[in-house]
Order: sequence, then structure tokens, then C-alpha cells
Amino acid sequence: MWAYKHPMKIMNHRYLKSILAPFALICAFFAAADIPSGYYSSINGKAEAELKTALFNLINPHSQVSSYTALPTYFQKTDVYPNSSRWWDMYSDIPLYAPSFNGLNREHSFPKSWWGGSTTIPVYVDLFHLYPSERDANTAKSNYPLGKVVDGGSKFNNTVCMVGRGENSGGAAYVFEPSNEYKGDFARTYFYVVTAYQNLTWKYTYMAQNGNYPTLQPWAIQLLLEWHRQDPVSEKEQLRNEAVYKIQNNRNPFIDHPELVEYIWGNKKGQVFTDTSDPSTGTPTLTSPVQGMVLDFGQVALGNSATAQLFFKGEKLKGYFEFTIYNGDYTFFKSSASTLSAVAANSTNGAWVTITYTPTELGQHTSRFLVQEGGLDGSLGIELRGECLERPTLSTLTASAASDITKLGYTANWDVPAEPVDFYVVTLKRYKGADVTVETVEAENPAWPIDGFEDYDYDVYSVQSSRLGILSAPSNEIIVSQPAGIDAVGAEEPFAVESYPGLLRVRCAGVQSQMTVYDLTGRVVTSVDSVYDGYEFTLPAGVYFVRTATHFSPVKVIVR
Repeated sequence: MWAYKHPMKIMNHRYLKSILAPFALICAFFAAADIPSGYYSSINGKAEAELKTALFNLINPHSQVSSYTALPTYFQKTDVYPNSSRWWDMYSDIPLYAPSFNGLNREHSFPKSWWGGSTTIPVYVDLFHLYPSERDANTAKSNYPLGKVVDGGSKFNNTVCMVGRGENSGGAAYVFEPSNEYKGDFARTYFYVVTAYQNLTWKYTYMAQNGNYPTLQPWAIQLLLEWHRQDPVSEKEQLRNEAVYKIQNNRNPFIDHPELVEYIWGNKKGQVFTDTSDPSTGTPTLTSPVQGMVLDFGQVALGNSATAQLFFKGEKLKGYFEFTIYNGDYTFFKSSASTLSAVAANSTNGAWVTITYTPTELGQHTSRFLVQEGGLDGSLGIELRGECLERPTLSTLTASAASDITKLGYTANWDVPAEPVDFYVVTLKRYKGADVTVETVEAENPAWPIDGFEDYDYDVYSVQSSRLGILSAPSNEIIVSQPAGIDAVGAEEPFAVESYPGLLRVRCAGVQSQMTVYDLTGRVVTSVDSVYDGYEFTLPAGVYFVRTATHFSPVKVIVR
């Protein structure tokens, strides 16, 4: 289906041919990876579930990026082509350039709805599964699982990725298939997430299953193993692993040691893993944080604060660490502690220190966070950065009617404000009988898919814009009812008919041709050459069946 383009994952980008030589030199430098001495010593001698849990204990606790809003700042360090300002987008070939993020989304490659959408847990801003993605590709991907699109089953194809009916989808309507050159990247991303967050409870189990081991559905294991083997670790992944390590202070072990995949899920299950590549020297070692790390707080509105957490973890550390913030705008930065016990840093869970940025004047601000002692030779310096902007004035948005309504979900819509925003916050009131559940969804675009609709009778949504941590006033509310028609099993495109007093309204994907209405005797009552989402028509009271050329299975409609 896809042209095979490995081993060099940048060869299909013609404009980059001129930089392949210097890039190869950079990659050679990182070929062995700058893995700290003893980093993986805690996983030695373990197998299968015990090995996976040892990796969980190693990589789950990590420093977190300062905010969701700041992600594009970090992407400039992790997802820009070498010697270029072009974003490295694994979802599209559309040329977009840093630092501008226009046209891109912050894509959770492992869909956030699968863990329930919480924005307060580390996985929400974990760079190891967050990538810049062109907007249309991100919207098409939705929360679908990875998979192989069947021939002729594509509903979205931009030559870099496809969305469509899959060979196996775990029960989802569609699957997302990246190109061959990125299949291994996504596989190792998923192996990382189900290991680093094996403690989470999954709301959607298309690919994941609840429990610490194996945390993946059998069909998903086979697919990811195939992609992992087909598309080995590339220089791109090695460089990105190093870049993220300097931000989060944890690593993707399946990039450093691809063979771990086989020990946990593959052909070496039951065998004990031993890392012989770089044994620990036994000297005091601080694996997190790392020298040269930059803690970037992004943009903050005047009068607000931003926080970030530093994770401290090491082996054979001694005494205490002493912390000092100095140089530059040091008065705007504050640490939650001035010292830290080496015992805490040596522990299995490590220790956390919180840094707060509270600017009192506009502009860009920098300072240094100095770490000393702990048995280390010399000191460790971390750069602190932040930018303070005027508090924004945000207009009230206007929400509009939902589209693409099916039994499973719909698209929420609203207008685009004149002022710049970071993202939108959709508030959902979800009704089931007399019960109401309130949820919030962070959306990148003013047309955002909402799932989980099958669990409720109707939704009511409103929307706010967010900029620098400031929220606009809520918009008007839009009611979305379950469609009156019955979605056909195996339909190629969603199609439903809503019944209202005095009219019927079509809900469908795009334009569908040859809508035909039958009564209970099979007689054609009416036909229309083409219909679109929102098309309205009338019928006398009775029971009817409706179908189109692209949704051939009949939908039942009752007109009262």
C-alpha cells in the first residue's frame, strides 16, 4: 500500500538532500545514544511483566513541560528538521515553518480520549507521544486506533497518512495508518505510553487493555510488533529521544534498546533481559535532571504564574543537594525547596522540585537554577526562561449547530475570533435520563469531533477561547440530540434523519447522492438527487425507510 522508504527516514523529502551529509555526521555522534551510565541498571535480570513494571518505575516519574500552551516552544527543539526551520510533521508533507505554529495542532498520537481526556495528569503533556500535526490530518485521525487501511477503504489520504476502514480496528469505525517510514516511530511511541502509563484506566480499549501487563490487545501487539520490526529505529528518533530527555529527564527505552519490545511482547518473552552495553561504574550518578537542560515556561499573562516540575533521580548519590537561583531575572523564579536529600533522589520514586515563574513586568526573562553537592563532581546548571505578555482581552464566541451527527458522536462548531488564541475549551453537559455529567474538552480548531455520544440521550455544549491561561466568557449553548434514525451497520458513510415537528433533517458526511424514501410496503414515496448535512424535507405522518447511494442500508424514520 505504501512505498517502502527505510532506512533513511528523510530521503523522501527532496529539499533535504543537501543536508543529508551534515545530518549523517550528527547522527553518527548520537548513534550510541548518550545514555547515562547506569540508567537502565534497575531493569536488569527481569522478564515480561516484571521487566515492563521495572521500566514503568524508571520512566513514569519525570519532569513535566510547563504547560500545554508551551508545547510549540518545545517542539522547536524536538520536531524541526536539522539545519532547517521546517516542522517535522509525520502526518503531512505540507511545508510549515517554525516558530509559527499556524496550520498545525498539538497532536496526541495516543488519543487523549482513551484515558478519559484528563488534562491534569502527566500523559497529557508527555512529549514522547505529542507531535506537531497538520490540522486536516489531525482532524481526520480523530481518536481512531492505528491499523492497516483496506484497499479502497480510505476516506482521507494525503500521501503521508490515511484514515479509513481497517483490517482490524478493535471495534472503532476507522483506523489511522501512517506511511511506512513512520510506522516504527508510532509503534515505539505506543509501546512507551502503555509502559509509562500502565497504571491508568483506559476508557477506550480499541488497542489498549486495562492492567499492567501486557496492556495491549492481542491484535494490537501483533500490528505494533510488525511495524517495529519493519521500520527500525532511525536517526530522527535517536535525536528526538535525546532532545526530549533534556526536557523531561526520561527516555523512551524502546528507542535506546529496541530489543526490549521482544522481551516484553515478542519472541523473547520469558527470557531475562540484561543490559551489557554500558554497565554502571558504581559512582554517584544523577540521571535526572541533566546538564544543559532548559526549563521553558512559555508565555505568561501579567499577573499570572506558571509552574514546572523538576524530577530528581539517581544512584549512589550522597548527602544533600543545594539549589540556587541566580543571574538575570532571578527574582521572578522561585524554587519550592533550597535543599534535597540524596536519599530521596536515590529512591525508586525519585523526588520532585517545583519551580514557579511569576513575572511582574513585561518582556522575556531568564535565570539559572544551580544544583550542587549530592556527591557529584562539579555542579549542574539549568536555564530558566519565560516571557510575560499583556493580559489578553477575549471576545465571546458564538457556538453553531453540530454537524456529522451519528449515534456515536458529532462535530461541535463555533466561530473563529479575531484575536489570537491558544486553544478552545468545550464544556459538555451530557444527559442520561435524570442524570447529567459535565465534561470539558480542549480543542485546537473551531470544528472539533466529540465522541462518547452513544452513552447519553443528548448533549449541551458551549465553548470558550483560552489565551495565556485566560478564558473568555462562555458562548451560547447548543443542544445535540441523538438522531431519530438508526445508523446502518456496515454503512460506508454516516447517515441519519432527525424528526422534528413539521420537518425532517438529514445528518450525513459530506454530500450523498440518490436519497430514496420508502413506505412500509416498499413503495417509493420520494427521491432526491443529492442531499447534504442539514438538508430538510417533509413527509406525512407514518413510518418510512431512507437510504442513499453511499448509505444503502435503510434508516428507519417515524413521522408523528
